[in-house]
Amino acid sequence: MPATAILFGRLLILLGIIGYAYGLYSGAASFTALIPAIFGLILMVLGHIASSKESLRKHIMHAAVVVGLLGFLLPAGRILSTLGNFKFSFAAAMLILMAVLCGAFVALCVKSFIDARRSGAV
Repeated sequence: MPATAILFGRLLILLGIIGYAYGLYSGAASFTALIPAIFGLILMVLGHIASSKESLRKHIMHAAVVVGLLGFLLPAGRILSTLGNFKFSFAAAMLILMAVLCGAFVALCVKSFIDARRSGAV
């Protein structure tokens, strides 16, 4: 699972960079476009720590799932709060992509935790 955290961290960093670069290109750059990159950086760091510290792997990966869950809930909540007057834009696409990436990460982690519990590895 640490490799999965690192992979999703990289994808979120890429998403943040693309969002910020588009903002620069369109003349409306905002540091909030880098929020996915911040979540991605945290996931990458946690993934690297989990892969290097076997004794802390379980705890670190649980922390990574919490970060992923927040990375899903925050943009999903923002999308849902504007559902009445939702306009699809580049920013909306970035929110949707962040929610999808973080949701997929959380789902994969939960599956891994369940598989580990069933196999008796815990």
